[in-house]
Order: sequence, then structure tokens, then C-alpha cells
Amino acid sequence: MKEMMSTKDVAEYLDIHEKQVYALIKAGKIPGTKVTGKWIFPRKLIDEYIESNARTGLRQAREKVRKIGGALLASGSNDPILDMLLGDVRRVHPDFYVFSANTGSTEGLRALNAGYTDIALTHLLDFQTGEYNIPYVEEYLPDINPVVVHLFRREIGFLQQRSPAPMIRQFEDLALGKVRFVNRQRGSGTRVLLDSHLSRLGIDPGKIPGYNREVSTHLEVGLAILSGEADTGIATGAMANLLGLSFVSIADECFDMVVDQSTYFSKGVQTFIEMIRSAAYSGWVGKLGHHDFRESGRVLYTHL
Repeated sequence: MKEMMSTKDVAEYLDIHEKQVYALIKAGKIPGTKVTGKWIFPRKLIDEYIESNARTGLRQAREKVRKIGGALLASGSNDPILDMLLGDVRRVHPDFYVFSANTGSTEGLRALNAGYTDIALTHLLDFQTGEYNIPYVEEYLPDINPVVVHLFRREIGFLQQRSPAPMIRQFEDLALGKVRFVNRQRGSGTRVLLDSHLSRLGIDPGKIPGYNREVSTHLEVGLAILSGEADTGIATGAMANLLGLSFVSIADECFDMVVDQSTYFSKGVQTFIEMIRSAAYSGWVGKLGHHDFRESGRVLYTHL
């Protein structure tokens, strides 16, 4: 991937029109340098710009949430079943609100440490230990006393149109350049998993058509494939069932919630945990499959 980017590269990276890049330059909102009459942008600075904008949005969301009694802001990873369960809890507990921001697992943890969110949702695999989330909690949350609560396990894999012979069965198939990929945003647990596998296998991401096309949710991945805009992407098995797509499993993930000790025993957080526990008995969850709620609510880690 290029370390120095042109205006066209930045437009593709941010999924905007090139004219909007020039508007951002004129407004002084995007970092760049003019060399021999052309604008160039270090990719590292563009990544920092993206992260800064995400944090600004979370700060604004947090201020709005604070104005609503009994409300919590959850940020981090996305899961389609969790989104639907949040709708259910609102109907059962009309005085309780959970607002969700799909920032990706890594940014969710950073936001929790900075006080921009109440709940971080994460499914980050540490390839060195084979452990989910806890190694990252210890790295990203130095300023709070975190509690890690298990929510569920879920299967994720390659989604594709139904056919007798799936085009993609393993990560190595992506490098053949025969399919259009739709990717998740940087910092998401799914993106971390993908990039770790590509690095381990020595696969150049630049050889994967569509690698730089990013979306923020499993639903967007599924819809891109269903509409024919992409051939494959990584999302949950439940999303494949929802949209009638083919599914090739690649991982059984641990999806957890992280909160500060000061908010763990709050009514809102405890209601949230009970809502997840009750999902095990919800008929529609069982029909969608690929999720395991048997250990929901178990505390996996507390800061000593």
C-alpha cells in the first residue's frame, strides 16, 4: 500500500469524490504538502485524520447521550444480532436507551479509555497468545479500571452469492485477483483478523481488488455482495442467513463488552447484560444461528 498518496488515492481511500479532497485541503481540514505543483499526502497522516474525526463524532454523541436520563453510549464493534437485540430491549424497557456507534473494536477501546463512551464492544484476536480482547484491554485502557464481560461467541467467514462451488474458501484465494472484495474499516476486529492473516501468509493487500473499499457494518458487507457490487467480504454467519448468501466459516470469535468498574453495577449496564443473557431463549436468534450465548454475562477480567 502506498505511503505517499495523491489526491486521487486519498479520494479512493476516503470513498469520496476527488473534488471533495480539494475542498478539504482548502478548508485546512486534511494534512498534505504541495510538491512540484501536485498535492501529496502521507498515508499515516490521513489515518490520523480519520481517527481524529471519529473521536470528534464520539465526543459529540457522548454529550447528546448525557442529556437523556438512563442512556448509555456503546461504541466499537458491530454485530447484526446485537443491533436487533438493542431494539428489543428498548421495547421491554422503554426508560432505557443504548445508543451504538460502529467505530471498530480498537477505536471503541480507545474511546472508553478517553471517557467518550460508556461501553466498548470488541472481538480482537491476539495471534501471539490466541486470546481474544484481554491482551488489547491491557494495552489500550491504562487510565481506567476495566471489566470485561463475555457477551457471546459467533462465527464469521466469507460471504458470497450461493453457487455449487464458492470462489473463496481461504485467505489465499483472495490473492488470485479474481474476485472483488469489500473490506471493513481500519481498526475493526474483522479488519485486524484479515490483515493479520494476510501478513502471516505474505499476501500483498494491494493485489486484492476492492481491499481499499471500506464499510462499517456486516449489513453493508452483505448488501454489497447481494447487489453484485462485490463478490465476497467477511461478515457473520447470521448475516449470511439473513440475506440468503453462501457462508464459508473462518473463525469462531469471542465477542465481549468492556466497561469501567465505576459503571459496571449501574442499572443500565446490568440491564444490558440481562438482555444479552435472555437472547439465548429468543426464538429468532436460534433460527439465525452462528451465535452461542451459553456463557453470556460471565466476567472474564477485572483490573486488580
